[in-house]
Amino acid sequence: MSTARQHQPVSVADYLSGEHNALRKHEYVEGDVYAMVGATNTHNRIATNGTGSLHSQLRGKTCQVFNSDTKVRVRQTRGTRFYYPDFSVVCRVNPASDTYQDAPVVIVEIISESTRRTDEYEKRESYLSINSLQVYVRVEQTSAAAVVDRRVDSGFEREVYVGLDAVIPLSEIACQLPLAELYEKVEFLPLEADDLSEGDVG
Repeated sequence: MSTARQHQPVSVADYLSGEHNALRKHEYVEGDVYAMVGATNTHNRIATNGTGSLHSQLRGKTCQVFNSDTKVRVRQTRGTRFYYPDFSVVCRVNPASDTYQDAPVVIVEIISESTRRTDEYEKRESYLSINSLQVYVRVEQTSAAAVVDRRVDSGFEREVYVGLDAVIPLSEIACQLPLAELYEKVEFLPLEADDLSEGDVG
């Protein structure tokens, strides 16, 4: 008989209860809990710039921007997930007592080499399954560039924005994200766009 210890999945209720008092943030994937690593100053500067820009544009409107302390819940047939996007915009906001949102319209993740695979595959698949989501933005840390998945009638289309003169339109929430604002006071290496295909939007 095997004496190997079997994995016991964590319930959603236990995860949310534990997260309320946790010293570090954790993401939840169908019963598994993963501690989040600390972010660099560059990452935090970009997130602050983006949150601030959208906050000012959404002032007095129905939609609201939330920072990285707000989880997004993704409910799929195979299980529930909770992620902490770097910032998001929600137009149908959950009750104030909740610690998460269910209906983001825009989600932004700031890419690092350590999170690239998760942000571009696992999280992308999960986020794009949310019925309310219209735009998923992945922002680079080391160059002025962003990749956008935007909802169209046939699904999602990919757009690429490169350079400080580029502006990401967010007509879905009557806003825009100029890369010059997103990268204000950010120092990064010269642009390397090897992974960005020619002919995309930008």
